[in-house]
Amino acid sequence: MPEFTPSSLCVFCGARFGADPATRDTAIGLGRLLAAEGITLVYGGGGVGLMGLVANAALDNGGRAIGIIPNFLLQREAGHPALTETVVVETMHERKLQMFERSDGFVVLPGGIGTLEEFFEVLSWRTLGLHTKPIVIIDQGGYWQPLAALLRGVVEGGFAERTHLDHVAFVSELKDVLPAIAAMPPPTGVEKRLDRV
Repeated sequence: MPEFTPSSLCVFCGARFGADPATRDTAIGLGRLLAAEGITLVYGGGGVGLMGLVANAALDNGGRAIGIIPNFLLQREAGHPALTETVVVETMHERKLQMFERSDGFVVLPGGIGTLEEFFEVLSWRTLGLHTKPIVIIDQGGYWQPLAALLRGVVEGGFAERTHLDHVAFVSELKDVLPAIAAMPPPTGVEKRLDRV
């Protein structure tokens, strides 16, 4: 079976920088990696925090960045002014649906409540069989270890199948992101239509 290479990846991450300065370097490194590999960045369209760093790094290195942002957040998140493409939608549900449909997989950087919500939604869709796209979490500085423990606890508590843990790969370094995606079963291309708006 040929190795799966995504043409686009959706990145979930914070609209803030976070407390660990190394997280900024990871965000910049991810943007550079996507550009170097010819992978289009799909993300929430903001120009601030880690979101802005990933997009700027991708663009500055010759990559493509597609931002999808609700109209009401354009000012609040300082919508990025120089993206390859900006898609303005009306609701958060539309935003997430467009991000899903335009990407071949998901990469999660450190972030807050919104990042968690985005991650859990695509994970939930995956466990329901609505898609088979890979999900990789970059565990910068151990930030996501409580999340990994929570997911294990859900399984151990009998509320999810053990196989559901296989839907998410945790990596600690950028160099492991694409190999982790390649090691996962490739998307089947038969995703069900997500009428989630």
